[in-house]
Amino acid sequence: MKRILFLLLLLHCCAAIFAQQLEVHDLNVEYKINPSELDAVHPNFSWIIKSTVRNTKQTAFQLLVSKDLKSLKKNFGTVWDSKWVSTSNSTHVKYNGQDLASATKYFWKVRVKDNRNQASAWSVPAEFITGILKPEDWHQAWWITDERLDYKLKNPLPIDGEKDKISLNNQLPLFRKSFNIDKKVKHAYAFVAGLGHFEFSVNGTKIGDHFLDAGWTKYNKEAQYVGFDITAQLKKGKNALGVMLGNGFYFIPPVKGRYRKTKNMFDFPKMICLVKIEYADGSMAFIKSDETWKTSKGPITFSSIYGGEDYDATLEQKNWNKVNFDDANWKNILITDGPPKLIAQQQEPLKVFETFEAKKIAEISKQKTAYDLGQNFSGIISITVKGSAGDTIRVYPAELINTDFTANQKSSGKPYYFQYILKGNVVEEWQPRFSYYGFRYLEVQNLAINSGNQAQIIELKGLHTRNSAAKTGSFTCSNPLYNQTYDLIDWAIKSNMASVLTDCPHREKLGWLEQVHLMGSSINANYQIASLLNKAMADMRASQTEEGLVPEIAPEYVFFNWGGDIFRDSPEWGSSSIIVPWYAYQWYGNEGVLYENYPMMVKYLDYIQSQSTDFINEKGLSDWYDLGPKASGVSQLTPKGVTATAIWYYDLTLMIKIAKQIGKTADMEKYQALAEKVKKAFNDKFFHTNTKQYATGSQTANAMAIFMGLVNQKDKSAVIENLIKDIESRNNSLTAGDIGFRYVLRVLEDAGRSDIIDKMNNRSDVPGYGYQIATGATALTESWAALRENSNNHLMLGHLMEWFYSGLCGIKQAENSVAYQNIIINPQTVASVNQAKAEFKSPYGFIKSSWSKFENDFTMDVEIPVNCDAAVFLPEGKAKMDGQAINNNKNGIRIGSGVYHFSVITN
Repeated sequence: MKRILFLLLLLHCCAAIFAQQLEVHDLNVEYKINPSELDAVHPNFSWIIKSTVRNTKQTAFQLLVSKDLKSLKKNFGTVWDSKWVSTSNSTHVKYNGQDLASATKYFWKVRVKDNRNQASAWSVPAEFITGILKPEDWHQAWWITDERLDYKLKNPLPIDGEKDKISLNNQLPLFRKSFNIDKKVKHAYAFVAGLGHFEFSVNGTKIGDHFLDAGWTKYNKEAQYVGFDITAQLKKGKNALGVMLGNGFYFIPPVKGRYRKTKNMFDFPKMICLVKIEYADGSMAFIKSDETWKTSKGPITFSSIYGGEDYDATLEQKNWNKVNFDDANWKNILITDGPPKLIAQQQEPLKVFETFEAKKIAEISKQKTAYDLGQNFSGIISITVKGSAGDTIRVYPAELINTDFTANQKSSGKPYYFQYILKGNVVEEWQPRFSYYGFRYLEVQNLAINSGNQAQIIELKGLHTRNSAAKTGSFTCSNPLYNQTYDLIDWAIKSNMASVLTDCPHREKLGWLEQVHLMGSSINANYQIASLLNKAMADMRASQTEEGLVPEIAPEYVFFNWGGDIFRDSPEWGSSSIIVPWYAYQWYGNEGVLYENYPMMVKYLDYIQSQSTDFINEKGLSDWYDLGPKASGVSQLTPKGVTATAIWYYDLTLMIKIAKQIGKTADMEKYQALAEKVKKAFNDKFFHTNTKQYATGSQTANAMAIFMGLVNQKDKSAVIENLIKDIESRNNSLTAGDIGFRYVLRVLEDAGRSDIIDKMNNRSDVPGYGYQIATGATALTESWAALRENSNNHLMLGHLMEWFYSGLCGIKQAENSVAYQNIIINPQTVASVNQAKAEFKSPYGFIKSSWSKFENDFTMDVEIPVNCDAAVFLPEGKAKMDGQAINNNKNGIRIGSGVYHFSVITN
């Protein structure tokens, strides 16, 4: 009997240990961890499973949602208990409980069972705070302002170059509200929208670590608000709320002597605010923006997203946002109107990341000093100074410097500067709040009120600001040039991840749409950008015209009318409206994006067809910034009709898949028939049957025809060979530009010719990545040749990043897979690399590939996340897995989740 009891106890302990090998981590709601303004009525829950046992898959889950943590800890879901649900799905599990209430905190946790019928422990609880789910839940909070812009001057879509109608300095306003609390507070949540941007404080302390809240949008259609948990900041007795507003893209002040790319004037700055207080006794109170708020002008005397920011510390009103401040001299606010739609901030907020100090300092003159921070990045300055009242520090940031060390802003927008006027006699610290720039160098002008007594600059730093999307990927290899290229592209990505994916962080800061789909894979390999893609899709929907055009920029803030409509109507740009939802679905698995954006897609395809003749579209810019005999710009080597029609055909092939996925059978058949007509017209017009070339035979023309599936199968090999011959005939150098280069890389990789990619990019002697690095670039430049007259921190040409992951390290998603549940590991070794390593955090967890080769020995370590499987492709030769001989199958070695070691003695 004792033996039986001992065996039972042993089995129980083993089972417990085994079960502990299955854990649930990384809980998120709508891609966010513990969000504070969730405005989804039926949000999606996701999690990642970890297990030390190979070939593990989820077979069921149980999810609890509760209004209080105490109930959740007792395993009781007060608003939803899913019970055990038999499914392998661990992403985008839709909430199916009681209706969620606005401005309310909820707690949730989940546990899972695996394919061995083992149950995990409950996850660590996560939480979310709902936003304002219904318009009436704003409790009649009002939009308030300190002054209104004459409606005749409002201009949400100015034409580039049109004359200003007004001239003013636009000193920014402050707002405050004081109130009493006489009971114990259980929870308190604030929801604030400030246009263009805002900083929110409670009892004198800024809430949160965000920069440029909330994200910029198409303001005549919608605006975003941000939620904050302010429970800890409130106290019994008197409390004060403070809001400081910035212009952003909402109002760009027309001031002479400052740079101004666009001239949007939606209105003067304004705000709306709601604070919900839940008391311990169960009662509630609402503090809202209304006629009881007060306003006054603040110390920011100028702020422009394009021109910089000026701060006059002598105008500070000490303790203006604290309870004991006397606001008797402040004005009453004005009631105003706001955008027709208010939504929660979708994308991750901007924050400050790296800090840079001077690597070199050079004196230009007695009053001017140059600082080299060593890295070109997006951001602001931080300055610590001491001097007399009125002393002025003016800082010109720049990507480049002139020979005399002065700032060169010629290619990045001038004049742009930060200015600080000292209040005097104390150590003063300052950083701009509502503007940023792209820079490496700082020209500092120290302007004293009397020439013999300059202010002392104690510290001057550069602060890198960017969208706070989580870093999910990394890459390194044995080739130093490729590691430098990775950093070069990554800095362009980081510098242009803001509320939108911008082209550059200085001259324009506009959301040019071609880079969203062309650079999307490269960015997705490094950062979790699902919410940023959702924001991009929302901007496209808001910017689409009645005719169906999706303009090249979203949010669309300017109409560039020079050159006709080429800078507004280009299918290679507008097609992001179709390609991005499909990519987002493939990468993250949320089918909802297809339904939400389908009307936009249908409308845009109708528009493209209306702008085409005989199924050929010749609109737009074609292969922007390709390398031809002339200065870079509109395509030189590839006719417009090639790229526009090819992308139109690609749109149609994706719409066939999308329509099938969401059950639109009739549409699927319609687009199939149209795609066949476009393909025939494309080949009839552009394909030369005798030479097996498309149009001019440019790298872009041939590559796009192959990638988009326009080439008939019998001609495909010949067209690929012609692409390779063109590259080799140019001493293995590239000519493709913004639109075509990604497809050149995709076609070569798909054909197993990464050796050609290596020859093209492992060099510094011709325009390309190595050439940029050799000229001193520290971020990807706008032109292949790193021209000084172009931007030196630009997003659009970074497509090699995708190859580092998918080609060199071989991490790909299998055809018809979603969210990387079915993986391919197929590295393509090249001459210049003998070791490479990459990891990528998919929605199911980390995918890792690390290989090395030495003479005839090839080794590779692979990690596949739980709930996934993979096909691993190895070089030809005798192969082993974990030391055991295996059949080196040309169709791939099938594995499940876990960590694996492969070795091959190559032939």
